[in-house]
Amino acid sequence: MRQTLIALSISAAMVAVTGCSKESEPVAKSPAAEQVSESVAATAPVDNVLLAEWSGPFGGVPAFDAMDIGALKPALEFGMAENLAEIDKIANYPEAPTFVNTIAEMERSGKSLSRVFTYWGIWSGNMSSPEFRAVQAEMAPKLAAFSSKIIQNDKLFQRVKAVYDARNDADLTAEQIRVVELTYDEFATNGATLSGEAKERYAAINNRLAELHTSFANNVLADEEGYDLFLSEDQLAGLPESFVKAAAALATEKGQAGKYAITNTRSSMDPFLTYSTNRELREKVWSNYYSRGDNGDEHDNNAIIAEILQLRDERVALLGFDNYAAWRLQNRMAKTPQRAIALMEAVWPAAVARVHEEVADMQAVANAENAGIEIAPWDYRFYAEKVRKAKYDLNSDEVKQYLQLDNLREGMFYVAGELFNFIFSPVKEGSVPVFHEDVKVWEVTDKTSGEHIGLWYLDPFARSGKRSGAWASMYRDHTTFDGKETVLASNNSNFIKGAPGEPVLVSWDDAETFFHEFGHALHFLASNVSYPTLNGGVRDYTEFQSQLLERWLSTDPIIDNYLVHYKTGESIPADLVAKIKQAATFNQGFATTEYLASALVDIKLHTTDPTGIDPDKFERETLNALGMPSELVMRHRTPHFGHIFSGEGYSAGYYGYMWADVLTSDASEAFAEAEGGFYDKEVAAKLVKYLFAPRNAIDPAEAYRLFRGRDAGIEPLMRDRGFPLPGEKSEETAAAGE
Repeated sequence: MRQTLIALSISAAMVAVTGCSKESEPVAKSPAAEQVSESVAATAPVDNVLLAEWSGPFGGVPAFDAMDIGALKPALEFGMAENLAEIDKIANYPEAPTFVNTIAEMERSGKSLSRVFTYWGIWSGNMSSPEFRAVQAEMAPKLAAFSSKIIQNDKLFQRVKAVYDARNDADLTAEQIRVVELTYDEFATNGATLSGEAKERYAAINNRLAELHTSFANNVLADEEGYDLFLSEDQLAGLPESFVKAAAALATEKGQAGKYAITNTRSSMDPFLTYSTNRELREKVWSNYYSRGDNGDEHDNNAIIAEILQLRDERVALLGFDNYAAWRLQNRMAKTPQRAIALMEAVWPAAVARVHEEVADMQAVANAENAGIEIAPWDYRFYAEKVRKAKYDLNSDEVKQYLQLDNLREGMFYVAGELFNFIFSPVKEGSVPVFHEDVKVWEVTDKTSGEHIGLWYLDPFARSGKRSGAWASMYRDHTTFDGKETVLASNNSNFIKGAPGEPVLVSWDDAETFFHEFGHALHFLASNVSYPTLNGGVRDYTEFQSQLLERWLSTDPIIDNYLVHYKTGESIPADLVAKIKQAATFNQGFATTEYLASALVDIKLHTTDPTGIDPDKFERETLNALGMPSELVMRHRTPHFGHIFSGEGYSAGYYGYMWADVLTSDASEAFAEAEGGFYDKEVAAKLVKYLFAPRNAIDPAEAYRLFRGRDAGIEPLMRDRGFPLPGEKSEETAAAGE
């Protein structure tokens, strides 16, 4: 059931419990798991590949090569009916409720539907099409209604509540108690305690939100696909050779041979704005990207956002909460919106002050070149690169020559071997089905025992129908309560594919993102929990593990062995490495401010009365009140802020990246202080034991204390970003005598 609810963006909540990681014993099956109702079984679609149990090697793998969009709707309908039949059996089981006959049965229910959702995730994220979007739009409200039927099943909830009330006297392991508490909280915080008209309204709101989230996401995707810019050769001034070749290949793929395609995605926009000397084109590319969902046409998202905010506010009011953010954060590490805002506002002044310093440096360069301009948002990356060269003699394009995607992947495998004892071995081509020829698969095994851990899928390149950004997914969780299930994990990126025979070169920022997403995959693969629910987590903690892994990109073994020139094979020169490290805090004003602006707008949107809200106006007024520098914009403007409006995974929770980064900076100092540095075996063992393997089996705050011996503070974060601590002056300000 957990897979079903996660797929519907109904997140499991968190509560505190003991940190014991005792392995639970296998649980005997009750009659509820022996069969589904005959009426449901009789309606099973014949030979529906999306419902079929996974076969083949490695404990079975998804039949990605046989995906049929025509099978999706009937598979979803059958999967929902089957799952409801399972739930009905559990709710009406004649014996008194116990962990075995209620909670464990819920954990093993919904397997067919979970398999369907794996394919749904591929169509939604990696291979979207008009045909899928039609099914998605039709089924989203039906899926929300299905979820409501489970959450609002009072007989089921009363059984869950009975087990919850007796949990401390029922001879359960600590892991089982945590499953009980998480399950109860998931119901209680999602409307199970409501009755009558309030319960009906809650379900109706969920149905409508499902429609709106889907429309929002599809509008953004439409604007990403509909605003490609095709350039001629005389418009390429300043662009690196590797980027030009990739743009030419992409244009050919899009039927514009002889042209050069700039797509409306970050992976294309960012390098174009960094290197193009054509200011008019920079403004065009910038405008296309930052106006996604905000063009006043059929794909405009402002009215959708206003309705989403209104419905979210109404829904949590039914549960007695003052605002959506208070409901969302109640079981996260921050606990309250006020604590999340306090963290961000503690960092904001230093970030904005650094932006002003960065802009002054850029304006000085522009003036010296007699450019006759005032730095605008489409100039920031371009002139920042000039300042980087002037201040640190560091050329980002020179660095890219040593950042080959394949080598970075091998470097990540090295880190996984040193910290987790994992070995990644490519599977025999054709032995594991994939959904696109670009996808490659590796088997993950334990270096010492040879034990099979799972599979890792990599889908690295941008293409039409693939959502922008980078993300990690699990196709199958690690569990042991019903027989061992191994992990199927994936990483997905949007790197621009090189021309045939050419290596894919990426920026340092993109390399960090590659390591970041791999951190999520390692979190999946390292799991040692027994129950599916425990593979979940909360956003202001689960980003910590992935952000931490970024730190290994700049460690000596990676630099010395995996950063080699794509033409000569020579290792990256020591003086260039020194420049990279010296410039580590360069442009942190821009990076921190664009992120914080998005995070603050997110949480303020979800703590205000949304009646009659105009999203564009609210964004503008909120940023003005914060003192947002005019030379840059939010990382994700509201009309295309998919994190918070294409679902509810990050809604009122985008702050979580910074909350997690407080942990990241502090944990990094634990490695820096250790005798073996970032490869210290003792610290690495504690990292895996307390921060990766338990997943959500231990309360995050307690898990971090077990690793570090104390809570984390904000000081390491400020040091990492080169910001003065509150009350201190920056080096630049002090030098100016201010």
